[in-house]
Amino acid sequence: MRLLLLGGTEFVGRAVAEAALARGWEVTAFHRGRHEAPPGVRTLLGDRTALDGLAALDEDPGEWDVVVDTWSAAPRAVRDAARLLRGRAGRYVYVSSCSVYAWAPPAGYSEEAPVVEGASADADLTDYARDKRGGELAAVDAFGADRSLLVRAGLLIGPYENVGRLPWWLNRMARGGPVLAPGPRDLPLQYVDARDLAEWVLGAAEQGLSGPYNLVSPQGHATMGELLDACVRVTGGPAELRWTAPEVILDAGIEPWTHLPVWVPPDTDLHDALHSADVSRAVATGLRCRPVAETVADTWRWLTDLGGAAPQRPDRTAKGLDPEVEAKVLAGRGV
Repeated sequence: MRLLLLGGTEFVGRAVAEAALARGWEVTAFHRGRHEAPPGVRTLLGDRTALDGLAALDEDPGEWDVVVDTWSAAPRAVRDAARLLRGRAGRYVYVSSCSVYAWAPPAGYSEEAPVVEGASADADLTDYARDKRGGELAAVDAFGADRSLLVRAGLLIGPYENVGRLPWWLNRMARGGPVLAPGPRDLPLQYVDARDLAEWVLGAAEQGLSGPYNLVSPQGHATMGELLDACVRVTGGPAELRWTAPEVILDAGIEPWTHLPVWVPPDTDLHDALHSADVSRAVATGLRCRPVAETVADTWRWLTDLGGAAPQRPDRTAKGLDPEVEAKVLAGRGV
C-alpha cells in the first residue's frame, strides 16, 4: 500500500507513519520541515497555509492508495489538499474529533448524534469543533462519502504526545510527595493510545471503510485509579496519591481537564461527552486497545529519553495544576 501523510512528524501522524512502515507500506509525508519524519519516510516539504504552499505536492507525480490528514485548524486547508489529491488517491482519511458533536452529546452517543452547526469546508480558523467538522465536510466533498473515512478521535495519549496530559501526570508523580488525585478512583475513562488509533486507521484503509467512526477505547477500558497507579509505578517516585472528592476540587476553582488532565467530574455533561462515547462500530471493525500500563510505561520511557520535557503544541493550552494550589487543597482536606 502507498500512503501519503499530510503531517506525519508529530504525535498521531508519526504513529501512523511508524505503523505503516512496520506493515511494509510505502510512506510519503508532506510537512513543513519543522521536525524530521521517521527514517524510511519519503518527504515533500511545504506549508499548506501559505500561498502556493501545496506546490511540492502538486508537482510530485506520485499516486497513493490512501491519504491520512490530521489537520486541526482552518478547514480550507483540508479542502485545498483534498481537491488537489482526489484524482491521485484512492481514499482520504481525515482524523477528526468527537468534539464535532453538538453540545452536549448524551452518554452512549453514536456516530448518528447531531453535529455542530455552522461549519464550512471553506472556512478560515474558527473554533476547534467547527474546524474539525469543516475538515470532515471538505474530505467528503472532494472524495465522496464512499471514499472518505472520518476518524472521530477521543482523548489521545501515548508516546510523542504534544498536548501535555499524560506527560504532566508522569512528571508530577516523578516529583513525588502528596498528589491531589481527583476522585472517584473507579471513574471510568475513555482514551486511545495514538499507536492503537494508527493501527485501526491502516486496517480500516485496507478494508475500504468509509464514513464516521468514534475512535476511542470502550468506556472503562481504564479507570482514573488505574491510570494514576500506573504513573506512580513506572516513575518510581515517592508519590502518595491523596484521593479527593470532586466537589472539593471544584470548590477550589480547579478546572477539570485542564488543571487536572484527563479528569472530569462524574455525572456531568463533560464526562458524558469525553468518556462515554459508543465505540461499538470501531471495535467491530478491528479496534484493539493495549493495557493502560503499557501506554503509561512506553510514554514514560519516551519522556525520560527527552529529559522529561515533552514537546508542546503552540496552539494548545498548557496543562497542569499549580503546586501551591495543590498544597492548599490537600492541607484543607486535613491529609
